[in-house]
Amino acid sequence: MHTILQPEGWAKPIGYANGVAARGRLVFVGGQVGWNAECRFETDDFVGQVRQTLANIVAVLAEAGGEPQHITSMTWYFTDKAEYVGNLKGIGEAYRAVIGRHFPAMAAMQVVALVEDRAKIEIQATAVIPE
Repeated sequence: MHTILQPEGWAKPIGYANGVAARGRLVFVGGQVGWNAECRFETDDFVGQVRQTLANIVAVLAEAGGEPQHITSMTWYFTDKAEYVGNLKGIGEAYRAVIGRHFPAMAAMQVVALVEDRAKIEIQATAVIPE
């Protein structure tokens, strides 16, 4: 349903794709943070917030009839690069538990702050649902 774009001779990326080509209905998921449906944070644990953030993305996507494998790109914003890098194993486990083994094009960056003070991570996603 999507085509992973991997230039010849490039090292294979781990946990993301360099590019994705897709056709269908576009769905844009606004930046999600690690709070629950009532806009309450249940944890200050970084991996716990990542897991909840990903679950929130899946919930919004489901409203459009989409599933995790329809995600074509994600942009991750976090407030502490060291905390992100130090939790890569747990992030990977949370990602696979919620999204599966589907790896869209991704970008990740440290930011000074997020709008929600308790938020440690915010993720924005784009999906293409086949028609």
